[in-house]
Amino acid sequence: MLSRVGIVVKRGLTAAVPHLNSAIEWLHTRGVSVVLEEDTAQIVTTNSPYTVTTRDAIAGQVDLILVLGGDGTLLAVADRLGDASVDVPILGVNFGRLGFLTEIQLPDLMQTLELALNGQAPLYTRVMLRARALRGGSPYVDHIVLNDVVVTKGAISRLIYLSVYVDGAFVSDVKADGLILGSPTGSTAYNLAAGGPIVHPSVEALLLTPIAPHSLGNRPIVLPGSSLISVRPAAESSPDEMFVTLDGQRGFAFTHGDEVIVTRAERTLRLVGAPGRSYYDTLRQKLHWGER
Repeated sequence: MLSRVGIVVKRGLTAAVPHLNSAIEWLHTRGVSVVLEEDTAQIVTTNSPYTVTTRDAIAGQVDLILVLGGDGTLLAVADRLGDASVDVPILGVNFGRLGFLTEIQLPDLMQTLELALNGQAPLYTRVMLRARALRGGSPYVDHIVLNDVVVTKGAISRLIYLSVYVDGAFVSDVKADGLILGSPTGSTAYNLAAGGPIVHPSVEALLLTPIAPHSLGNRPIVLPGSSLISVRPAAESSPDEMFVTLDGQRGFAFTHGDEVIVTRAERTLRLVGAPGRSYYDTLRQKLHWGER
């Protein structure tokens, strides 16, 4: 039985207030302590007791995190769990439009929460990525992400040139709008929009997907999960800065002399699944398979 549950609500999501209040009250009646992230505490209207902490600190204070929002909110929490090296499952409730990660629907919230408290809810392990950036050979970024690492152009609209290496072997120079280095979980995120393959989350793989490549020969590729991917600005690359974004949550400038290294992280993430619902059910619903 879990004793402390953290709750994080998407910033500004007032539609979640009644469900947030109900969850706090429901947990209180079952003797479960509630810990709210600071912004979430600002919208609570129930008198049931709870404590407040920061989004960065909540992972180390609870046994489960309930996320009310969309995939972006869940990614923000997941990345903090990864960086904190804390193994706390996330139960994501979808308030967004797509929700590949926040797969629990509102009508199933309390049932799934009760199953999670009793240790009966399905738990799925997801591979995470470790992204490191070097400048002049010295590290200046080191983070854990769930979905993807994306290299894109800066403010000026032009192609970027990147040299890609896998396990020390040169793969190709990529001329494109950008490049996605993704996990299987991230295959249904930006990778999917860029024409990359859908990869089942249980597959040990890493993905390389060019964004709008200049050459039709630059195609997405699925790599072994043990691969070490290195991306550098190509020799003929413009001196203009490029940018690297991590799960769409944070980013940094990327220019000549820099290198981004992506590997599978030692840390994994656990997601609470919807009872009686498979990964294929989610794909079929979200991608409208079989509809006419």
